[in-house]
Amino acid sequence: MDINSLIAHYGYAALVVGSMAEGETITLLGGVAAHQGLLRFPLVVAAVALGGMIGDQVLYLLGLRFGSRLLGRFKKHRKKIHRAQRLIQNHPYLFVIGTRFMYGFRIIGPLLIGASRLPPKIFLPLNIVGALAWALIFTSIGYAGGEVIGPWLHSLDQHLKHWIWVILAVAIVVGIRLGFMYREKRREKRR
Repeated sequence: MDINSLIAHYGYAALVVGSMAEGETITLLGGVAAHQGLLRFPLVVAAVALGGMIGDQVLYLLGLRFGSRLLGRFKKHRKKIHRAQRLIQNHPYLFVIGTRFMYGFRIIGPLLIGASRLPPKIFLPLNIVGALAWALIFTSIGYAGGEVIGPWLHSLDQHLKHWIWVILAVAIVVGIRLGFMYREKRREKRR
């Protein structure tokens, strides 16, 4: 099975799982795969939005349940945490949707939102809207980037096969060499 077949077969599931934690890179790659015709653009957006929404929902629930205990461990950042929680209370719509786009807030943002006790009936719809907007923007950027790296991707499968053989050959040579060195050291210890 070549890499294109793997992407076509498991791509959507990989996008859902990958976008649960770290989303931008996997989303951009999903856009590139859609550009190459391996995946369908609307389904990439849906898969990435679903994964991002599930990941943030889980983190929000963890923040809701364990937030004060978790945040209590960050004593050096107490002022920043209080400032973020004030922002959440004063501007929940902007913060929930915008946390996906703020560098460094992808994981901590939903935890902070949960710990601030923002009601689930407010968080869930905002989380869905934010996930859809985020997925559409980053998938579109990846799709546009597919134009640039598209020619290289077509030959990726062949390049991978060559590199695998080269790496395997080098590993065998190094393994044999290390085996001889190990054997020599054992002989010297016996003397």
